[in-house]
Amino acid sequence: MRNSLEKLCSQFIAARDVIKDTFKWDSSYLPPVCANLFCAAGSFPDMDRLRACRDMINRKTGIFSSFRGHIRVPLACMLSLEDCPDEKFDQTQNVYQMLRGAFSGSDYLALAAFLLSEYDCTEERIARGKEIYRRMKEEHPFLTSSEDSIFALMMAWSDQSDDELISDMEGCYRILKERFRDSDCVQTVTHILAMEKAEAKAKCERVFTLYEMVERDIGKYGKHHELSTLAALAMLPADSDALVKDMREVDAFLEQQKGYGFFGIDRKTRLMHAAMIVSDEYAPRGAVDTAALSGTIAMLIAQQMAMCAVIASTAAAAAASSSHS
Repeated sequence: MRNSLEKLCSQFIAARDVIKDTFKWDSSYLPPVCANLFCAAGSFPDMDRLRACRDMINRKTGIFSSFRGHIRVPLACMLSLEDCPDEKFDQTQNVYQMLRGAFSGSDYLALAAFLLSEYDCTEERIARGKEIYRRMKEEHPFLTSSEDSIFALMMAWSDQSDDELISDMEGCYRILKERFRDSDCVQTVTHILAMEKAEAKAKCERVFTLYEMVERDIGKYGKHHELSTLAALAMLPADSDALVKDMREVDAFLEQQKGYGFFGIDRKTRLMHAAMIVSDEYAPRGAVDTAALSGTIAMLIAQQMAMCAVIASTAAAAAASSSHS
């Protein structure tokens, strides 16, 4: 493993452990995803700063606020990376209130508010996002829900027309459904692919190629919430052979770490974490213009949504188990 990737892996594990120690009572699925936020930013978590940001969120929001849902810990992590967390959070809350005029409140909308606080979030942009969301729901009324709002809003910055975006997503959906059965997860992947300007068939082929190479050279990759992370990785400007080689090496490294062994996180989730780490190696750094609304932000959203999906399904399983006991 080359030095830069080995350094990322070591940083990932160290950051995960700091976050795990800081937020002991939160879901065990959170620390790896949050650790990758710091790896992507080339930074390292500070426990006191993390706690201060968490306490600030609690102080400035009500008990039922969307900022206190699954997004609270990742948000505290992202705020801790800011020079002025208080000011950033106030800005985020202002954007959230603007978004609430068009969308229902949710963890995903709270994440969108944080991401969009970097940009010129005008009423016109929000209206366009709302229209894109309406058209998504028109195409897939039973699949489209609050998690899709974040992608609709991100697409409001696209230089493609609404017709082009919808056509692209539908084209990708038809192609992807030939290979993957989970309709909800496939729809999420189409949103990620829509943020990349290229022909639908070519984008789907990049996803298929990477998926097949991972399965052939490393092991079974998940076909559900894990897919969005792999799709975002496939859209980065890198050769598939190089991506798979790096994923294999990162997976082998993670397998030896505490929490990833026989009794730890399952293999499919470990491979998703490997994809996350590899993405940090190839994602452009320091992009602050609207072009950054593609690859790097797509990866961030993919990771957060995968995390929310896992936490929600785990909670549902626990509730079902307790009701039968």
